[in-house]
Amino acid sequence: MSAEAELFSILNRRQQINDALENGEEVKHTYRVVNIYTEFHEFSRKEIKEYQATFSKYDEGNDGFLDLAELKIMMEKLGAPQTHLGLKGMIAEVDEDKDGKISFREFLLIYRKARAGELESDSGLGQLARLTEINVDEVGVNGAKNFFEAKIEQQLRTNKFHDEIRQEQEEKRRMEEERVIRRQQFQQRAAVFQ
Repeated sequence: MSAEAELFSILNRRQQINDALENGEEVKHTYRVVNIYTEFHEFSRKEIKEYQATFSKYDEGNDGFLDLAELKIMMEKLGAPQTHLGLKGMIAEVDEDKDGKISFREFLLIYRKARAGELESDSGLGQLARLTEINVDEVGVNGAKNFFEAKIEQQLRTNKFHDEIRQEQEEKRRMEEERVIRRQQFQQRAAVFQ
C-alpha cells in the first residue's frame, strides 16, 4: 500500500469515526496485528511463506486481496468450482472487516479454521479444507504415515518457530562478528603502511 493510500485510509476512518460520534452512534474499534507470524503461531514461517505464495498466485490484481472473481478462479483451479452464492458465503465466513474481499490475514484464517475443525463440511471453505486432507487410497500407507508424522511435528512447531527466530538472530550475530574481525584485520594491515 502506498503512503498516500495509507494516509487516505487513516483519514477516511477518522472521518467515519467523527461522523458516527456526532450522530450519537457507537463506534466499533478496529485493531490490526502487526506481525502475522506471531498472530498465527500455529504455522511455521515456512508454511506462512507458502500460503503467501499461494495467495499471491491467485491475487491477479496484486491489491493484497482475493475478490469474488479471483476466488472463483482459485476454486476452479483447485477442482472445487462454486456457485456465485457459494463464493459469497465463503468470503463471508472469514471476512472479518466486512469489505467483501479476503485479505492475506483472512486467508490464513481459512487454514486456522480447517486445522481446528471449525469449518462447515458442506461449505466452500470446507471443500477447500478437504482438498488438503490426506486420502490413504490415493497416497497409500506411506503417504498416510508421512501425513501423521507431519501432524505430530505440527504440535512441536511453536518451538520450531522460536528456533527459527533464534537461528536468524545467531546468523546475524555471527555475520556481525565476522564483519568486526575483517575490520580489525584491515586496520592491522593498514597500520603497516602508515
